Amino acid sequence: MNLQSSLNLQIANWNVLYTKLHRFHWYVKGPLFFTLHEKFEELYNEAGLVVDGLAERLLAIGGEPVATMKEYLETATLIETNNEATASEMVAALVNDYKHIKEDLVQLAELAEGQNDVITNDLAVGLIEKIDTHVWMLTAYLGE
Repeated sequence: MNLQSSLNLQIANWNVLYTKLHRFHWYVKGPLFFTLHEKFEELYNEAGLVVDGLAERLLAIGGEPVATMKEYLETATLIETNNEATASEMVAALVNDYKHIKEDLVQLAELAEGQNDVITNDLAVGLIEKIDTHVWMLTAYLGE
């Protein structure tokens, strides 16, 4: 996979995650509704900013970001939904999605480093750091 394809994969996956987070935000139920409702909103707002940053970086290096729902779903490797219904299923799905995105970000960072693209490498490494924090916190919620 080349650098531009790797960035487009990230754009697609973060868009799928963004939509999934909205779904979770709307449909979460239970005793921790208020906490998770707010957290899911925080995470989808962050995902929207991540998409914008990734797309702008791709444009800056001469690429063309995927930009339609059809393209996101064709490009993404995240699963749109597993019909998660409970709060714990939703959080567990996010942990898996963030881990999956992180694996691809590591590859993006390596590609960028190999091409001496320190800006894209820094972007990927910064996202890895955010994801590590999210995985830690969401896993703590699950009691694991």
